[in-house]
Amino acid sequence: MPEQPNLTAKKALRDYLLSYLEVRYQTALRSSEIARASAADKANVAENKYDTLGTEASYLADGQAKRALACLDDVNAIKGMSVINFKLDDAIVIGAYIQLVDQDQQFLCLFLAPVSGGLKFHYNDTDIMIITPQSPLGHCLLGKFVDDEFYFGEGAHKKHFIIQSIN
Repeated sequence: MPEQPNLTAKKALRDYLLSYLEVRYQTALRSSEIARASAADKANVAENKYDTLGTEASYLADGQAKRALACLDDVNAIKGMSVINFKLDDAIVIGAYIQLVDQDQQFLCLFLAPVSGGLKFHYNDTDIMIITPQSPLGHCLLGKFVDDEFYFGEGAHKKHFIIQSIN
């Protein structure tokens, strides 16, 4: 069974996620600046009505700027997320570190965050996946407690899970 994080470890986990998202934001910001410079470059001025390079560069710059803003929103959402210590009888809410065990005794470690669902990373010898309340699994887990059992998935992919711990 993977180790349970204490409050300090959960803050470190949040900070690790935050640093990842900040790098992603900086990368998106640089891409946006490069795309904007390309769109404004004299080499991209249309030479005839069929030359769309300048228009395409403008669309790319607009898309990259929107992506950078979305990345910044993710950073701010994680910065504003409270890190709380859960008690045994607390229900799952945003900020919960959840350990599930399936019918094959395989562990799944999840961190319920407001953004960045689907992000997977290795942290302190544990594979962790970020889920959001909007995801099917996150929605299913909200409000559940330690030792609750549930089925998730469809058909051959349907699995039986037990909530091993919430922290």
